[in-house]
Amino acid sequence: MAGQSASTTPAPPEDLVMQAGDFVSLRAMTPVRGFFVSNRSGHLAEALAVADDPGGGTYPVGTVIQLVPQEAMVKRRAGFDPAADDWEFFSLDVSAAGTKILSRGGDEVVNRFGGSCSSCHAAADPTFDFICEHDHGCAPLPISDDVIRGIQQADPRPAGGPGSTDGTG
Repeated sequence: MAGQSASTTPAPPEDLVMQAGDFVSLRAMTPVRGFFVSNRSGHLAEALAVADDPGGGTYPVGTVIQLVPQEAMVKRRAGFDPAADDWEFFSLDVSAAGTKILSRGGDEVVNRFGGSCSSCHAAADPTFDFICEHDHGCAPLPISDDVIRGIQQADPRPAGGPGSTDGTG
């Protein structure tokens, strides 16, 4: 019909589906109060602004948060997993050769202490977007900060590049 514009298809929402090679050494990420942040979608400044804001906020899509090399959480598109504030959790095997994804998802991903990553992070005050810290409402980890630092410093992956293997497929 005359006078009507052609319909346009909206762009799909931004998302990031991580592969093993996307995970890098903690030394290649930005440290923030004991955890490490990167953003594989080019939104590092925005991710760091949320991490540094004492009032919290919502992390942008593509944000990767790691406390230890063997576990990660990645912010996915809105609606990916509303129960987990759209975070995807990962259990990783890391070596000097790179990273292998052992498991990924939501409640089914289990941490090194035998608990669901998503269930633990769900206890965080909602203003902190599922991020656990000493004062965010999550149960404390059963290891000290000194042990965590030792695990972080022992990340065997090279700092310069992923060099990863993907065992998911």
